[in-house]
Amino acid sequence: MLCCAVPSRAVLPSSTPLLPAVVPRLCWAQEQHRDGNTPEFGRRGAADIISTVEFNHTGELLATGDKGGRVVIFQREQESKNQPHRRGEYNVYSTFQSHEPEFDYLKSLEIEEKINKIRWLPQQNAAYFLLSTNDKTVKLWKVSERDKRPEGYNLKDEDGRLRDPSMITMLRVPVLRPMDLMVEATPRRVFANAHTYHINSISVNSDYETYMSADDLRINLWNFEITNQSFNIVDIKPANMEELTEVITAAEFHPHHCNTFVYSSSKGTIRLCDMRTSALCDRHAKFFEEPEDPSNRSFFSEIISSISDVKFSHSGRYIMTRDYLTVKVWDLNMENRPIETYQVHDYLRSKLCSLYENDCIFDKFECVWNGSDSVIMTGSYNNFFRMFDRNTKRDVTLEASRENSKPRAILKPRKVCVGGKRRKDEISVDSLDFSKKILHTAWHPSENIIAVAATNNLYIFQDKVN
Repeated sequence: MLCCAVPSRAVLPSSTPLLPAVVPRLCWAQEQHRDGNTPEFGRRGAADIISTVEFNHTGELLATGDKGGRVVIFQREQESKNQPHRRGEYNVYSTFQSHEPEFDYLKSLEIEEKINKIRWLPQQNAAYFLLSTNDKTVKLWKVSERDKRPEGYNLKDEDGRLRDPSMITMLRVPVLRPMDLMVEATPRRVFANAHTYHINSISVNSDYETYMSADDLRINLWNFEITNQSFNIVDIKPANMEELTEVITAAEFHPHHCNTFVYSSSKGTIRLCDMRTSALCDRHAKFFEEPEDPSNRSFFSEIISSISDVKFSHSGRYIMTRDYLTVKVWDLNMENRPIETYQVHDYLRSKLCSLYENDCIFDKFECVWNGSDSVIMTGSYNNFFRMFDRNTKRDVTLEASRENSKPRAILKPRKVCVGGKRRKDEISVDSLDFSKKILHTAWHPSENIIAVAATNNLYIFQDKVN
């Protein structure tokens, strides 16, 4: 069991209140900035790089996982009595080591401690539960508070040592005494030894009794109460590995129908499966693929068409996918092409050769919906992140940087110049820093609050409502 004392709360300014389901005006203010050098993140280096970000179902908690196998949970402060319309900010609630580095002696492979995904379970009682996974093992964690401790045992002294029975002369009734608030993180289940390849996705089912984990070639279905057995529901491994043409890149359950899930592939296709048809979903119910334009065919076409993330909308009607250059929105009722396509950084199309040489072309960007499915967000390079308003068709490019780290400072839209004359407020495509990239983002489920991970920095922004 790991225990973490709640640190002292730093008082930081809060920003303007927000109403749920407000359509963002694409005008954002920085609310908080968490640096990898701060005590809650501990050491600095490659282990501090944030590898996943996730709000819980209420948005009161925000969890981050890093390459060092740690999970840091932030809790939102309650409303101030003096200023009831100003919400508090996110402060560190708990920090614990979720995974440790391991070594597979049979295959002579090191297993990284890096946290690939975090998924919250809906809160049923005073405790919180979340799933975290590295490349091979999924763990179910219970995070709970304790502010009382029992005292007055008969057979043990206050230090826990056994007392001599002959010295016990009277019977005492143990009592609970107040203590400093402690937040305990306890591993309740460990789901291991089911994946030969690296786990890239976990998704909690809407029945909240099962979840699935996906690796490059297989998807397994687990019951939360059973750790030694899982059901293989997708297996695309060919009999001869030389015939392998695609791998699974992401998978997710439908938000309302427990029998339905989707998974994406490195070929740019999405398959929707129904578990009611058969135990092994080797035949998909729907197949989403956009025909390739022959005029855009190039050496890099297959690489940039690989889907790095797939997300159901909150309504369950749409699917959003992210490939290297675009974000696409698909209607479940139309398989032959997406209903919306958004160019994230089309100005990089001329830079694909250099991006291939420095391996950036293989970066896996994530994408998220806002609470009302009206706005989508995804990351880019130079610490830029993009937002697209589906109703107004407006888009904006914003930057997460320390220069903008003044609380409540409004973010100025950024523009990238491709050749020709560059304006004062534009940045040249040749000046972009490809080592600064935003791969992981999260959006509050009901308010316009976003969390953006830029290497070992966590930024929290709020929509500035006038």
